[in-house]
Amino acid sequence: MNKKYDVIIVGGGASGFFTAISLAEQNTDLKIAILERGKEVLSKVRISGGGRCNVTHACFIPNLLTKYYPRGERELRGPFHTFCTGDVIEWFEQKGIELKTEEDGRMFPVTDSSQTIIDCFVSEAKKLDIEVIQSCSVQHIFQNAEQWKLDTTQGAFSTKNLVLATGSNPKVWEMLAGLNHEIIPPVPSLFTFNIKDSRIKELMGLSVEHVTVKVADSKLKATGPLLITHWGMSGPAVLRLSAWGARDLSEMKYRFQVHINWLNDKTFDDTLQELLTLKETHAKKNISKFSPFPIPGRLWEQLVLAAGISLDTKWSDTNKKQLVHLTHQLTDGVFSVDGKSTFKEEFVTAGGVDLKQINFKTMESKLFHNLYFTGEIINIDAITGGFNFQNAWTTGFIAAQAIANK
Repeated sequence: MNKKYDVIIVGGGASGFFTAISLAEQNTDLKIAILERGKEVLSKVRISGGGRCNVTHACFIPNLLTKYYPRGERELRGPFHTFCTGDVIEWFEQKGIELKTEEDGRMFPVTDSSQTIIDCFVSEAKKLDIEVIQSCSVQHIFQNAEQWKLDTTQGAFSTKNLVLATGSNPKVWEMLAGLNHEIIPPVPSLFTFNIKDSRIKELMGLSVEHVTVKVADSKLKATGPLLITHWGMSGPAVLRLSAWGARDLSEMKYRFQVHINWLNDKTFDDTLQELLTLKETHAKKNISKFSPFPIPGRLWEQLVLAAGISLDTKWSDTNKKQLVHLTHQLTDGVFSVDGKSTFKEEFVTAGGVDLKQINFKTMESKLFHNLYFTGEIINIDAITGGFNFQNAWTTGFIAAQAIANK
């Protein structure tokens, strides 16, 4: 039996639900279904932001907001002028959900629970008579006489309007490639660096607030907090670098060197001069116990050792060669990366439907009428901080508006 709908949305994640709800709100006459291949809907929402759901980021200027997207910066300008961060905040407020802003700009529900967002989506979908069908995996997609036909594990479906919000789903990308859509091969984004090095071996959990990280022999560079973990290095600076360098680092097979300035933007010459001055002004003090820089004491000790200076050395007993070595450790420490680790459970890929084949005024395919894409199925991804969800909300709203106003 063929189940018929006005709109079918494949993918019961953040973008799929937001598209469906926005669509039903704008046109109450449409018969809408969400098909989710898993047993549960919104599973990525549940684990996002450490279970708190980082809904968006407190950046309200569209042209500035696009700067957080390594892929999709130019294409998202128009959509963000239509539906941006402020609109998301208002949308959730209308549903009775208040968001709060943290110091770094990330926005969460005041409940600090992703369940708040899940409950909102599920109850809104129910209220708007959106049919949610779980454990329904799409096997084939084809168009026939202005109707989209879907063969699934729960039988055949047909619809005039088809929205694909399946995220990084290789099977769906393969189906789209069969429809002559170009798929940019996916590579991981938002990952941490695996580093085995005596300087950081015993420092897991330690963080440094302002660091500059550069990938050797490339233009890749990022600044921000850095976290030392039991497998290597993480934190915003590393995650930003992994996002911007997703393709380059994949080509390097995740084996490369990074140069770290633990003092962020302090130059070699300025740092050396500061150390030479300290040699005179704090001559009697033990070098390992007195750091003039805003880095943790345990890290300072490891860098002192790496410079060939024993921990019981007094400032007055150091020579210029040793201080030059210490300056190198502080401003240009070289670490070898050998592999990557996924950042928590928040797996993000760079890749997907080629942006050139999408009309960003409607999110409709340029190859087929009534076929729409939202969220991470397309070749758009962002750094961590709520930006990937903002892409999900915005592209979902644009697609919903286009379908509702036909």
